[in-house]
Amino acid sequence: MDFSSMDLEINTEGNEDLSSNNSDTFNSDNEDETLQMKEEDEIYAADEHCFEPDWNNTNNEQIPVPPEARLRGGYEKELKNIPFVRKFGQRAGEVLLRNRTDGQNEEYLMDSDDVENPYTPFSSKLEWEIAKWAKLRGPSSTAFTELMKIDGVVERLGLSFKNANELNKIIDEHLPGRPPFVRREVMVGGEVCEVYFRDILACVKALFRNPEFAPYLVFAPEKHYTDETKTIQSYHDMHTGKWWWTLQTSLEKSKPGATIVPIIISTDKTQLTLFRNKSAYPIYLTIGNIPKEIRRKPSAHAYVLLGYLPTTRLENVTNNASRRRQLANLYHACMHQVLKPIIPAGIEGVLMATATGDVHRNHLIFATFIGDYPEQVLTTCTQTGDCATCPTKNKKLGEYNSQNSAQLHNLEYIVDTLSSFDTDPAGFLQVCKEAGIKPVAEPFWKNLPYVNIYQSITPDVLHQLYQGIVKHLISWIIAACGSAEINARCRRLPPNHNIRLFMKGISSLSRVTGQEHSQMACILLGLVIDIPLPDGLSSTRLICAVRAILDFLFFAQYPIHTDDTLLLLDHALSQFHRNKSIFVDLGIRENFNLPKLHFMSHYKRLIKLYGTTDNFNTEYTERLHIDLAKNAYRATNHKDEFAQMTTWLSRKEKIHRHEQYITWRLTGCPQVDKKIWQPPGLELDRVVHLSKHPSCRAVTIDKITQEYGAQFFRDALARFVTMTNNPELDSTAQLEHDLWNVHLPTQKFQIWHYIRFTRKDPFTNQIYTADSIHARPQYTNNKHQAIPGRFDTAYINDGTGINTGTDGYRIGQVRLIFSLTETTKSYLFTSTTEVPQHLAYIEWFTKFSPEPDPKHLFIISVANIHRSAHIFPKFGPVAPEEWTSSNVLDKCNVFYVNSFTDAHLYQIMV
Repeated sequence: MDFSSMDLEINTEGNEDLSSNNSDTFNSDNEDETLQMKEEDEIYAADEHCFEPDWNNTNNEQIPVPPEARLRGGYEKELKNIPFVRKFGQRAGEVLLRNRTDGQNEEYLMDSDDVENPYTPFSSKLEWEIAKWAKLRGPSSTAFTELMKIDGVVERLGLSFKNANELNKIIDEHLPGRPPFVRREVMVGGEVCEVYFRDILACVKALFRNPEFAPYLVFAPEKHYTDETKTIQSYHDMHTGKWWWTLQTSLEKSKPGATIVPIIISTDKTQLTLFRNKSAYPIYLTIGNIPKEIRRKPSAHAYVLLGYLPTTRLENVTNNASRRRQLANLYHACMHQVLKPIIPAGIEGVLMATATGDVHRNHLIFATFIGDYPEQVLTTCTQTGDCATCPTKNKKLGEYNSQNSAQLHNLEYIVDTLSSFDTDPAGFLQVCKEAGIKPVAEPFWKNLPYVNIYQSITPDVLHQLYQGIVKHLISWIIAACGSAEINARCRRLPPNHNIRLFMKGISSLSRVTGQEHSQMACILLGLVIDIPLPDGLSSTRLICAVRAILDFLFFAQYPIHTDDTLLLLDHALSQFHRNKSIFVDLGIRENFNLPKLHFMSHYKRLIKLYGTTDNFNTEYTERLHIDLAKNAYRATNHKDEFAQMTTWLSRKEKIHRHEQYITWRLTGCPQVDKKIWQPPGLELDRVVHLSKHPSCRAVTIDKITQEYGAQFFRDALARFVTMTNNPELDSTAQLEHDLWNVHLPTQKFQIWHYIRFTRKDPFTNQIYTADSIHARPQYTNNKHQAIPGRFDTAYINDGTGINTGTDGYRIGQVRLIFSLTETTKSYLFTSTTEVPQHLAYIEWFTKFSPEPDPKHLFIISVANIHRSAHIFPKFGPVAPEEWTSSNVLDKCNVFYVNSFTDAHLYQIMV
């Protein structure tokens, strides 16, 4: 069932039984109660014939849409299952030598000066904790030294260091860490530039030997399927993609027993200061053998800062074209210097041991490059404005043809063109111009083995989608609908755990982050439903275009894909291109020649090659900028900063490594054993949690009725008691008769104001709140301000619902969360009756009769509340002034269910 914000309308003035409704919309049969717009009716009519509406967009051929594309539940159900695995076999990932005493921790212990003291070179746990605080959490070195100079501090704490310099000396001389940085000078344009970098082989070895990664490392490719027939392939981590399998097949012919180590490189220039325009250009490294769920966590330290590239602007070069050429050649020269050790390592292999002592012959292969569009065109030597992956030129980017998405630049032709510099330097610029590429004499990827740089450019959800397409879409919507109306609707949306309310609107925001664009995307569709457009244009194409972009956005972020769900991804993109003409008709766009929009056509191919997009999101490296660039810069005196930054970072890494070693020692030096790593499917494992003690004790029924809005609480509780004691009671007359026999022994109840849904992280085992539901009345805060009451809506399981799909679920508003004392339970229920510990009073979103019907007010077990639900009010042409975020659930009669609140909802309920 398509349970979408467009397709599901909840009418609080109807009285249909939602549990028996099998249609795609929740509307009553009464013609007056059906408030669908004409355009929406057309959408449904088109769906019945398995075609999307054309809307006179003759540039795109209509493609039949399989029924499953509208009833997606069948696809998502497979994602949560354990896959059927086909291993590569042969000698792939072979262990050449096994030595259990050759692990990183064991080596650390052998080099220790005092094997009895796990904290050595620190004399005690206290000294170690102070050193760790000073380097990871503490103040500046000057402030720490001043603290140590206070009379009696060093003596009373028994420290062996008296200032920051002495502590730094201990760390530098006695603690092992990751490979050191080296400095090289490059002369370009009459300017000496500095590049700092590490030995990439040593960095890969450090990751490969890390004992925290050892249980999860992957050494050979696999093919995963959704069922035993092995017809539909699934993709998630990098080793499930086709790139690794194909390369392993090639290597097994010439180098049997090879272990491929996919090198993942990311670069992104970042500002270090708001003023003075100081910037850094870090390079990050990780390897595809580490599962993505671990790689993407900054706390796991699975990314290594490989180096800092020069950030010079060559301002002394006055010719702009010459300056751009020299900067591009400088970038590639520095990248070549950093990456050249993996050329022989990729061809012949290099022996490396894991933390378990298993020795593999590793072939380090440059696999993927992660970066924003400017970095992509700089890396691939393509012209700005063109696609960095395929031959599509700027003026053709807006044309969509799904059949051309697999076409790449001709690598052999481009390499030959760039190599012409050696034979014809005078004509080099002209030859490159004719080929449509930047004149780079020696691109860093030219001699890297098994590399096609035009295939290695990965999707980037942060910059391409959130900071690119969503940013454009928001500006187009504001231009089409007017900022005043869009902002008014933003202020009148009901609250939800997963929704940020923009109470000042979204049109005036500046310097909007990717996270904020993500939060805006969750509400975009609700802002445009039934909104009037200028010149009487129908809003249908606008709604379809917005919905298509949001569908693509959420599909693109699936943690696991199949061949079927990738068809849905492509279908969403084609749906946008069929309806994008609305923005041309409104005069907002003349064309859609946007590189980031065009690159969306490559997502399906790249996911099949390298795994899902959460393998490569620049959101992870953006977070690393804080620790490895911005904080490092703040720790310097801002003079010759990169030398200081690399030293500061090396000390932090040594502290982290020593902390890992101490934990290993204190837990008895356990051996590292291989763990079975389950692929990340749909995150369905959420647990309902309520606090041990209630928010309010002894709340009277009168207060429940007046402040919580549970007007029929007494009758609903009597009905719950009767039906619980007599579950087989089916006579309405007998039920009404038995209700008169229920007498409540108490007038006061324990009340909870929050329900939390928690989830455990599979890697760290940390428990966090994934969702919550509020049911609290108005109150006054400590500033004597009246805070409106909040009663959230939720998906309620009627007892037949499963983890995916909408069958067996209804929408209800949670008015009250309460429990009954044991004394009350023993009075109301029979001795054999099992009564839930926590109960909830629910108002169903169905039509009420002129007098509210108690049959639509239910007491249910809190365990039946599946998760929170967010609903869009049906605003009409203009958002009513009297509506607010806090009263819209009471004022509005018709709502649309929002299926874009978060990834969890989109994956399991749509």
